[in-house]
Amino acid sequence: MAEDIQAKLKNYKTAPFDARFPNQNQTRNCFQNYLDFQRCTKVLTAKGADTTPCEWFRRVYKSLCPISWINKWNDQLEEGTFPGKI
Repeated sequence: MAEDIQAKLKNYKTAPFDARFPNQNQTRNCFQNYLDFQRCTKVLTAKGADTTPCEWFRRVYKSLCPISWINKWNDQLEEGTFPGKI
């Protein structure tokens, strides 16, 4: 499984099609991948496991989300005011 993840990360170019978000507006896709990255990192860190599988979500949200949104969400996480459930 780790080899599959490494291969996907190596061949990553841009966010692939996600059937959950079929429309042109990719705002929800961006936010969902940000949440998935934060959740994945939190769970794997708590277990003491390697967080490499979470890199997929990070790459997807970084290619979809504007940098200003990411910075705002990171600041909100640090302040404890982030609106999403992680």
